[in-house]
Amino acid sequence: MSNVINGPKCRQCRREGQKLFLKGAKCLSAKCAVEKRPNVVPGQHGQRKGRLTEYGVMMREKQKVKRMYGLLEAQFHRYYEEATRRKGATGDNLLILLETRLDNIIYRLGLGASRSEARQLVSHKGIKVNGRVVNIPSYEVKVGDILEVTESASQQLRVKGAVEESKQRGGVPDWLEMDVDGLKGKLKVLPMRSELPSDVAEHLVVEFYSK
Repeated sequence: MSNVINGPKCRQCRREGQKLFLKGAKCLSAKCAVEKRPNVVPGQHGQRKGRLTEYGVMMREKQKVKRMYGLLEAQFHRYYEEATRRKGATGDNLLILLETRLDNIIYRLGLGASRSEARQLVSHKGIKVNGRVVNIPSYEVKVGDILEVTESASQQLRVKGAVEESKQRGGVPDWLEMDVDGLKGKLKVLPMRSELPSDVAEHLVVEFYSK
């Protein structure tokens, strides 16, 4: 499988020059590779970033967003195509589609310390949606859906630890509702663009695929 998902996560953050929060608590600590070596791309000689062409800037933004959500190129491109078919701005649609993936919602609720950990929790049948186990990380969560940790998964220390770590990331966004004691959450409304990551330039992704 591509390094987009399985490659060294700290190298991915360094390549993009910013934290993608791929390693949970480490990203919030002094051990973070981006904190230790800012503006240095990974490689044998630790080259500093050079000036990118206009195309290069668009490609890097696409790569950054793919890595952030842990997707392969084919998967990511399918989300873009779906975003173009929906009403509204393609860039906004793309981000909403990515944010309403089940694994991402679990991460945003603080039930996984990172998106990859949240994806594992889903894949290992640790999450119920409206009372039924769903083990498909790409499942599109709908407004009103109730998500909860299964009884067996609720005993895992990593789930309890993730809830604590989420407070350091800023807590649960307003478009979600979380019952910490019950390890249960809900998608209240679809997020507005202003409530989504400000460090993503989705228009560059749209321009890349529009070329």
